[in-house]
Amino acid sequence: EKQVFQLRAHMYQARSLFAADSSGLSDPFARVFFISQSQCTEVLNETLCPTWDQLLVFDNVELYGEAHEMRNDPPIIVIEIYDQDTVGKADFMGRTFAKPVVKMSDEHYCPPRFPPQLEYYQIYRGNSTAGDLLAAFELLQIGPGGKSDLPPIDGPTDMDRGPILPVPLGIRPVLSKYRVEVIALEHQISMFSVTWDRGTSRSPALDNQCTFASQDLPENELLHPPLNIRVVDCRAFGRYTLVGSHAVSSLRKFIYRPPDKKAQHWNMTG
Repeated sequence: EKQVFQLRAHMYQARSLFAADSSGLSDPFARVFFISQSQCTEVLNETLCPTWDQLLVFDNVELYGEAHEMRNDPPIIVIEIYDQDTVGKADFMGRTFAKPVVKMSDEHYCPPRFPPQLEYYQIYRGNSTAGDLLAAFELLQIGPGGKSDLPPIDGPTDMDRGPILPVPLGIRPVLSKYRVEVIALEHQISMFSVTWDRGTSRSPALDNQCTFASQDLPENELLHPPLNIRVVDCRAFGRYTLVGSHAVSSLRKFIYRPPDKKAQHWNMTG
């Protein structure tokens, strides 16, 4: 028995990817395979933690079998991560697998199963781990009424990205503005004198030892990307050589939350 579906792959982010370039970074994109179809995210340059924030829609996916089998045991989705080279073919960086949450045409699109929640999927490169993918996948049956009966894709929209669809509201994480500050001291490594430099704003109050940047990050701390630090040696003619790198996997213990002024006032007056 033929069943027709639409697959929605909500590709939000990846973290701690394999460094494929000599710079210690990569130009990653993801390719999603499902049955006989495949689609790619956009390429993000020079990062190990790409935030694609992209929805890939696979229309008219034909599957054969009993409806209850499709719902309980859908086909596997294959996701592969590649590094885009300026010349030649893309380099393979890792692979992971996922099963979509299935909605049949006679079911309601409502909690607790829908909308699906973002999950981390472990990426493997051979037998070694090669990062994590933060994504969600849903397989929606197209009933007699056609695509008009499918749940709408709930914004937001970004005209600057053209035809690229962002991850819909209700699935994408709620973001808050954070200020990331790194205070670094000069350090001797062999014969190199290394100081922190990200090319961002500096604070003169800390004698140029503090580098900071504002960043929108998820309110859920478990979804925070790691902080990647690279040390490079500046050579002649604008060349840079990677000396080393380090990743702070979790920022949770460094988070500072300003006190609630209303609660503070109530404690003082109460």
